[in-house]
Amino acid sequence: MTLFVVGQTLTACYFLLWVLPYHGGTLVELGLLVLFALLYMWIAVGFWTAILGFVLRLLGGDRYSLLKRHPAEVLETTPLAKTAIIMPVYHEPVHWTLSGLKAVYQDLERSGQLDQFEFHILSDSRDPNVWLEEQATWYRLCQELGAEGRLFYRRRRVNLNFKSGNVADFLRRWGRRYRYMVVLDADSLLSADTIVRMVQLMEREPNVGILQTAPSIINGQSLFARVQQFANRLYSTLFATGLAAIQMGDAAFWGHNAIIRIKPFMDHCGLRKLRGFGLFRGPIMSHDFVEAAYMGRAGHEVWLEPGLGNSFEESPPTLSDELSRDNRWSRGNLQHLWILLFGRRLRLAHRMALLNGVMAYLASPLWLAFLILTTVEAVQMTVASIDYFPEGHQGLFPLWPEWRPEWALGLALSTLSLLFIPKFLAILDAVIHGTARQFGGVWRLFLSVMSEIVVSVLLAPVRMMAHSRYVLGALLNLSLTWAGQNRTQETTWREAFVTQLPGMVVAAAWSAFAWTLDPMFFLWSLPVAIPLVLAAPTSVWLSRVGVGQALRKRGMLLIPEELTPVQVLDDARAARNDSGDDPMLTAVEQAVIRPSLNRLHQALARNIRLARRAKLLEPLVERCGADGPGSLSRSELSQLFRDRQSVADLHQLAWQAPPDSFWGRRITTLSRKGRKRSTPWTDGN
Repeated sequence: MTLFVVGQTLTACYFLLWVLPYHGGTLVELGLLVLFALLYMWIAVGFWTAILGFVLRLLGGDRYSLLKRHPAEVLETTPLAKTAIIMPVYHEPVHWTLSGLKAVYQDLERSGQLDQFEFHILSDSRDPNVWLEEQATWYRLCQELGAEGRLFYRRRRVNLNFKSGNVADFLRRWGRRYRYMVVLDADSLLSADTIVRMVQLMEREPNVGILQTAPSIINGQSLFARVQQFANRLYSTLFATGLAAIQMGDAAFWGHNAIIRIKPFMDHCGLRKLRGFGLFRGPIMSHDFVEAAYMGRAGHEVWLEPGLGNSFEESPPTLSDELSRDNRWSRGNLQHLWILLFGRRLRLAHRMALLNGVMAYLASPLWLAFLILTTVEAVQMTVASIDYFPEGHQGLFPLWPEWRPEWALGLALSTLSLLFIPKFLAILDAVIHGTARQFGGVWRLFLSVMSEIVVSVLLAPVRMMAHSRYVLGALLNLSLTWAGQNRTQETTWREAFVTQLPGMVVAAAWSAFAWTLDPMFFLWSLPVAIPLVLAAPTSVWLSRVGVGQALRKRGMLLIPEELTPVQVLDDARAARNDSGDDPMLTAVEQAVIRPSLNRLHQALARNIRLARRAKLLEPLVERCGADGPGSLSRSELSQLFRDRQSVADLHQLAWQAPPDSFWGRRITTLSRKGRKRSTPWTDGN
């Protein structure tokens, strides 16, 4: 594959040299050549990965994959080992998130294999309204499922080292209790069959340290989310098959929907803080690729197994939410530069995986730099007089500028073919393997792919501008706030214009400038300028749930899971629709007022007054009891609800408060609501 990628890139660079007026004889053209080579090579890697995946599927699959090594009947008789299913959470929608975990639990219970699994909710949430709701929902799930002693909840008091620190805290406390752990994100869903098969494969392959599934995106409602899930579901079949065959036992770890052998992970995958400067100093934010590299360095294999189906996750519902997520991810991926350069004894495949993660975001500023240099070249050729002895040219004879527009067109078409041929190969693959009907039929599948191409063309320049800004901010080590994802809200016109206005102005100015230089250069700028000028309406339009659902009703952008029911997805959807939220009372207010909930939070709190002087907490209790939780900061509320005596005192003060006080009004609200319907928390009221 390396020969194909390098050979194709060198050929494209040769054509570019002859397209450029001075054939690389100026510093600007040399810069264009270098940038083009980097970008073209990165695109070519994806192209040949998809080609390999297509060929392997034609031949019946990769014979070296883990699933091909062991007959199904052998795997089915393989006994299971003790496994923890962990879900780290941080300020996620509580009912929505834990309903997904409930569905996984129920699926394992139906499979008859539940005895070998235990579940852990690992919270890093800092907002009392969030973590108190997490505790209440966890307790309710334990009661509903009969999961006492099998479903556990822990919230870290000290939030260090992001998600990797949360998992490390779990392993230090309970890791020796289990042989494996299955890592879930807040939006992850795994069927029981997949989880069981993962454990069986790990039992049959003792040298495998991490086994990664290829998650499919599901539950898309907005047009943006539906386009993302369609592209993921259709195209990833080829890319994941090719990638797994290339990497084999040196695959990457994506941080979730995977199973990990705990002992070698604990022995070899601890993450030290980076000792560089700026961004490259401090805790590693994007831990997964690094942990895979360390596992490989220790002599254990890391495998991606595309044949493990029924592995799901969700995508952000809007472009704005995706870009906010990318702002966080870009920092972690750019940190990999330091590990790539200074990490010792890492395998080549893992170094390439780190480089690929870096290029996922670095490609955008490289593309932007390429556009800037082409503009400089156009200015020099249009405004300035021809320089027969340009800077960087060495020789006695003048350098004559030449133009080959037909070569330029051919080079542009070849570059586009690298991007679009895999998409049409995915259609052919679906037809050959009889899965096209699961996407709505061949005709609707083709129209869906064309629609996805239009959306991807509109979004590519927008992502380029955003990622370039994020990379610059990361390298300057600007501060960043980490928060949970939005999963429901549409983008407003105001938000879209505030977010996209800089790019819209730059694109309009650049295109106008191109028109003043040369009409041909203006036409060349339009594929980038038009999407940027339309970025705000595009962002709003893609966020609309109504548009996405209208296309779904017409059979467009369908995925197989929407036509063929999957039990774990149906269970999660049913649990999420059965909302247990009380919109009239916050989690803090319920924790104070409801007797059963107050007793629960007392049991989970600690006697921190033994370690702190009581006079630090008593004024906070009195203020909250008199004026309500709004009179305290988030930190002060957290201190109160961590203390058992304070939780009890607040409950007593609330129920003794006058009817016209804050707590009196809340109790009246609760009483009226209780007369209308019964809730799990009314026991003892």
